[in-house]
Amino acid sequence: MTLSEKPPVLSLSNIVSGYRELTVLKGISFDVAAGAFVTVVGPNGHGKSTLLKTISGLVPLKQGSIGINGSPAPGQPHAIAALGVAHVPQGDMLFPEMSVLENLLMGAYLAPSRAEIDRRLDEVYTLLPKLADRRHQIASSLSGGERRMAGIGRGLMMGGEILLIDEPSLGLAPLVIEQVYGVIAELSRSGRTILLVEENPARVADLADHLHLLDDGEIVWSGPPAELLARDELLATYLGG
Repeated sequence: MTLSEKPPVLSLSNIVSGYRELTVLKGISFDVAAGAFVTVVGPNGHGKSTLLKTISGLVPLKQGSIGINGSPAPGQPHAIAALGVAHVPQGDMLFPEMSVLENLLMGAYLAPSRAEIDRRLDEVYTLLPKLADRRHQIASSLSGGERRMAGIGRGLMMGGEILLIDEPSLGLAPLVIEQVYGVIAELSRSGRTILLVEENPARVADLADHLHLLDDGEIVWSGPPAELLARDELLATYLGG
């Protein structure tokens, strides 16, 4: 079965959201199939992070609907997380004076048992062995790349099969960005569904199945990453070249 034939695990229909009187998203609609890697790209400040926050319940809907595995999404973030949606926010957003292990455990607050927490920890340490080495180290002492890995690990500790990942390359050196995207590629190969926000479409050219270009809170183009990278006029207009 191809991705296009799989049922959507995440459905957005005419999403309108924002902050109090400010409307940021202006009618966003698309589906994400099970196991797909979908990326939303666009200039900074045009709604990419707000989109992920709206899906995870951190920003309230003003209009439209969100479906998760065929059912309407609840309004509360913890209830959305319980349905298998894990949000890895922009930046590391760690608790700086807590250890790596303590930060990871904060992601497992909805886990049903200690055995399940241990299983998730084993999974995270297998995927990110450096976190196992640093498990007792204070988060504020980690490098930028290590903090980003810890943020991804905390998201995995939620047990989610739908990962919302916000700008994983932000503020990192090129070599570290490559390492972070190597981990994300491994997550995709494991069968997880990924909705990722990124400013540079070239970074996901070999990973994403589908790409949406967001500008001023609206989807202005959708298609395969390679097609966008071949459209010089779109890149120049919306992403500066």
